Amino acid sequence: MVSQFSCRKFTIELAAKKPVPGGGGAAALTAALGTALNSMVANFSLGKNKFIDYKEEYENLLKKGKILRERFLDLVDKDAELFEPLSKAYVMPTNTEEEKKQKEEVLQNCLKVACSAPMETLECTYEAIIMHKEIVDISSKNIISDVGVEVQCLKAALNSAYLNVLINLNSIKDTNYILEHREKAEKLVSEGIKIADEVFSEVLRILNE
Repeated sequence: MVSQFSCRKFTIELAAKKPVPGGGGAAALTAALGTALNSMVANFSLGKNKFIDYKEEYENLLKKGKILRERFLDLVDKDAELFEPLSKAYVMPTNTEEEKKQKEEVLQNCLKVACSAPMETLECTYEAIIMHKEIVDISSKNIISDVGVEVQCLKAALNSAYLNVLINLNSIKDTNYILEHREKAEKLVSEGIKIADEVFSEVLRILNE
């Protein structure tokens, strides 16, 4: 399982001439890092006298963070698992009309399946960005820079997952499928980036006080 690799091994495998891990897995892992940092900030703040009134908020963030962090790591594996059949479909023979027809059918199915992982990464990353909106105002200035790093990781993951959705949609021929997923993806990216930028601006404001 790709998610079980060490950091060093993951980057070696990512750099290799192999179909997986690829951009989708990198996006999910980046989102996991951003979410983990959110939990770190919550853990450092939990129990401090200055933030004692936010105990419930921190605990909720830690619960959400653990769930999302695990989902992102599962998505690293899911992206690799779902892309492999697609990579095999691309090299199916097309010597006869029957083979061409069969390849196209398999390819279209595999493209939709492969698209599901980055789409889920996109949805989960948006949820994680919302968590940063919740924590930026209840964090110590001593650790506020980590909130900025978190949200930048998630913004990068959001855009990266979106690119992986698009590259699959561009090869899919099902018009209704394309419209539904493109509209949903564009909305998540637009709203997610807006929130991420607002959080980052607030971090900069606090740091420059």
